[in-house]
Amino acid sequence: MHYHARSGGTDGKVLQNQLFRHGAGKAGGTAKGRVGVLVPEMFWRVPGLDHFLAAIGRPVWLTGLRRPAPDIVAIAGWGRKKPALRARRLAERWGLPFFTLEDGFMRSAGLGVTGSKPWSVAIDGAGVHYEATPPSAIENDLQHWQDFPPAQIAEAGELLSLMRQWAIGKYNDAPDLAEDDPCGRSRPLVLVVDQTKDDASIAGGRADDATFTAMLAAALAENPGAEVRVKVHPDVLAGKREGFLLAEAARLGVALEQRPVSWPSLARRAARVYVATSHAGFEALVQGTPVICFGLPFYAGWGLTDDRLPAPWRQARPPLEALVAAAYVRNCRYIDPVTGGAADALAVARHIARLKRGDRDFAGLTVVLGAPTGLQPRLRRLLASRWGRVDFAAEAGQAVAMAQRGGGRVAVWSAPAGIETACASAGVPLWWLGEGLLAGLGLGADAAAASLLADSRARHDDPERASDLETLLATGVFSAELLAEAAEVRATIVRLAEQGPATRVDAPPGRRRILVPGETADDSALLQAVRAAAPDAFIVHLPVGSGRPDVADQTMTGVSARALFGQVDEIHTRASAIGFEALLRGLPVTTHGAPFYAGWGLTTDLAAPVRRQRRLSLDALVAGALILHPRHVDPESGLPCDLGHILALPSGRRARGPGARLLHRLRRAGALIGALTGLR
Repeated sequence: MHYHARSGGTDGKVLQNQLFRHGAGKAGGTAKGRVGVLVPEMFWRVPGLDHFLAAIGRPVWLTGLRRPAPDIVAIAGWGRKKPALRARRLAERWGLPFFTLEDGFMRSAGLGVTGSKPWSVAIDGAGVHYEATPPSAIENDLQHWQDFPPAQIAEAGELLSLMRQWAIGKYNDAPDLAEDDPCGRSRPLVLVVDQTKDDASIAGGRADDATFTAMLAAALAENPGAEVRVKVHPDVLAGKREGFLLAEAARLGVALEQRPVSWPSLARRAARVYVATSHAGFEALVQGTPVICFGLPFYAGWGLTDDRLPAPWRQARPPLEALVAAAYVRNCRYIDPVTGGAADALAVARHIARLKRGDRDFAGLTVVLGAPTGLQPRLRRLLASRWGRVDFAAEAGQAVAMAQRGGGRVAVWSAPAGIETACASAGVPLWWLGEGLLAGLGLGADAAAASLLADSRARHDDPERASDLETLLATGVFSAELLAEAAEVRATIVRLAEQGPATRVDAPPGRRRILVPGETADDSALLQAVRAAAPDAFIVHLPVGSGRPDVADQTMTGVSARALFGQVDEIHTRASAIGFEALLRGLPVTTHGAPFYAGWGLTTDLAAPVRRQRRLSLDALVAGALILHPRHVDPESGLPCDLGHILALPSGRRARGPGARLLHRLRRAGALIGALTGLR
């Protein structure tokens, strides 16, 4: 009798399905059993192991010297090395399901050998994805891809778009190929991918030494006139491992592609990519590049690749979205890079995209001009690039000279006169920095300090020129999912915003009430314009300076506009951010100037730029101005994050104070001790 007959039995296929029953790819879960791990090193080699395995059970160390307790529902091991093979044999002896863990397909921001923590793990209860036989969980899924929930296919489609836009791969440890790089421009580029001789996927995918020489010969014969290059594994170039094609490439006079650029950005430049079993072929396929397979990786044999080795048992013909859904959505588990909590494939991809956006925009030297000393640490975080550095200058000439010498850019916080001319004369790019729009929405200092606007064209509030924000609003694509997120953001901001002390508007009943927020030391002209436009209205003025009490019916000082929104009928403003706040609450707004939110059909505009012709919904405006354009950074980790994370800060900040990292480490150490001391 099998061991699990005592506890009613636990089927491996049931557990595999349970992994994704409560949300595609999300870490976490509610399983009550435990998962035996026979290699204690896994607990510190795989931070977040408890999250990755949570849908199956809580991981606990087993010695393997005696039969597990009844609440052990499965055994897990890493890959196909000796410790994992021993664990699998013991699982078979005990009649327990065995799960193979491997790095996920969006693993991290860098290489595991350099210490980058994994954000995803592939979990397979049937085989392992890089072995053609027995079939893996991915293969089993693809044979029945028509049964995938539509939501998973939609998620895969959105994931594909993100991965193509931002050249996202398994490891995201190198800058993208520059747009002006001539590679593949003048003649077709064909890339032949080498592998290391200790790569388990080679034998698993039915390839051998001869496969690689045949593959290179075919690439040369089948692509006359093309530029054929061998993509050599970095470990081979470093002399740490042995590859297959270095000597053959030298004999045939084939160039090596060995530049430190991200593989997806290089692969999408190619006309064709040749692989034996490398995961690089899958990433090339994701980028839309034709792939020729000389072995049998998990993505071959489905009609999406040119296969030189038949796999007649792979009968299904799934679309690329289904392949992506099987690999990334259904059979990988994820943790949030910022919080360490449950996440899904899209959340991790969006984090990588945010990281790569900063890497791209601020690679090289950025010289910040006009930033107060106390603001500089914050700007270092918000302008961070793994391929760049941030310096500061107090004077325009110094900033331009530093940027020119270092081949960098100037970013102005406070712009002195003549800075544009000086940068243009020196051939130095100029960026404009400003407080994120959260700063004026009453969300507290933590939220405001975590957000930044950075424009490469003009300041976001420049009425004369189109900024990056205006360009995004004019041309951006706002999906239904993004608009739904924007609606939620809008509701959250209205709920969280600090109202300030209640103050009464003394307008007679039935009279039209107009709020005019102060913007300059003297708002006389604005108030007169409002009076001319609405002679019978009751005008409430919140002055910055003197104002014109003879024009306004009521003047209030030291009062928050938010405290008055529920007592007025509309807002008139030249360009105040209070007008944007009012829009979030559904109040009518008339603009007498050209703020970023005017001209899109949401306000009554008296002076908006005629170049703004697009009609936007309020949620599209929120999506562009608050979600897509600003840069948000988690105040604790310094990692880029999304707006939803920032909006949680005002209520949750105290619980995550300065000792939060230490507390997290202590809790993790406690979990590890619990796992290691739960010997059975």
